[in-house]
Amino acid sequence: MTIELKAPTLPESVPDGTITAWRRKAGESVQRDEALVDIETDKVVIEVVAPADGVLKEIYKQAGETIISNEAIGRLEPRAAGDGSQAPDSESEAGETAAPPAAGPAVRRLLEEHGIAAEEISGSGKGGRITRQDVLDKIAADETEAEPPPAEPAPASPRPAGQPAGGNLQSMENRKEERVPMSRLRARVAQRLLEATTTTAMLTTFNEVNMQPVMALRKRHQQRFQETHDGIRLGYMSFFVRASIEALKRFPAVNASIDGNDIVYHGYQDIGVAVSSPRGLVVPVLRDADNMGFARIEKEILAFGEKARDGKLAIEELAGGTFTISNGGIFGSLLSTPILNPPQTAILGMHKIQERPMAVDGEVKILPMMYLALSYDHRLIDGKEAVQFLVAIKDLLEDPVRLVLEI
Repeated sequence: MTIELKAPTLPESVPDGTITAWRRKAGESVQRDEALVDIETDKVVIEVVAPADGVLKEIYKQAGETIISNEAIGRLEPRAAGDGSQAPDSESEAGETAAPPAAGPAVRRLLEEHGIAAEEISGSGKGGRITRQDVLDKIAADETEAEPPPAEPAPASPRPAGQPAGGNLQSMENRKEERVPMSRLRARVAQRLLEATTTTAMLTTFNEVNMQPVMALRKRHQQRFQETHDGIRLGYMSFFVRASIEALKRFPAVNASIDGNDIVYHGYQDIGVAVSSPRGLVVPVLRDADNMGFARIEKEILAFGEKARDGKLAIEELAGGTFTISNGGIFGSLLSTPILNPPQTAILGMHKIQERPMAVDGEVKILPMMYLALSYDHRLIDGKEAVQFLVAIKDLLEDPVRLVLEI
């Protein structure tokens, strides 16, 4: 009896996926729960694991082929209980059939791009897991070993007739190009960004906020916060999430979405947090963020970042959302115009904190300031509402005690 391997059940928002790589070849032994194949969708990379010990008898869908939800992609012949015929009986055989060190989809893709076998790397992660930094260290080490010693300078030769001066022939030889297919995630992001700019009446309003009160509060309570919440650090994002939630309650249109000719007002706040990953920008969602305290918000965002780096975000974690926050400040951006994430009607852009001279009560003071940007869909949100919403966030951040008191 054989077991048919099937693609996972995909949500309605993800019509299909692409097989990126099989981790085992037909005829090889596999172990239960061992990752067999990676399937890339518009949002995440999904691993299909072996349902039982046995042999991968046949592969129906090869790397690069498109699959749909629950489609058969291969066939597994399970091993009968007590059958040790496939089990290694010596150390040498065990070494030949042992599974490669564990690594996330993003790390495996990096290994494939540089032609490095997972067995060549000793993983520094938990349980010997290979991390992205392990691969980068290996690449750097290989480049160092491969670098040839400096050669003796060759005597200058007369320039051939017709060759322009300045070594242009050599520079042309070094003008290499590499053509690689765009990942499904990058292609989907590009498509959605283009749709947002062509199907919405997008407008951006700006303001600035004095971050001194938040910085002072963090400094005063950081150590106690970490001790109380198992090492979770108090960051800036939790303040912006809480401030956004309070502002969304006051301006429901900013938390709404457009569905055809209907306006959908959401009685909850699901906050999307833009996270950078090796595969591109992803936006995991904090569900029912209104019910989260500062510690839980920070913990969830930290977990999202780790999952994004390892390619472990689930589709469910990326679906939905009523409002999005994007923090370009971590990359040094001083000011930008964020693009809407349809069907949402607004997105908040955070930026770099920079000291600037400000006029305060007739005096010039140096304050840590941050520019805020709110992009919104003018079809639903009027300029007055957008400006007042952003001012509400500014006021809450400049007096963060109001976030605790909910005033």
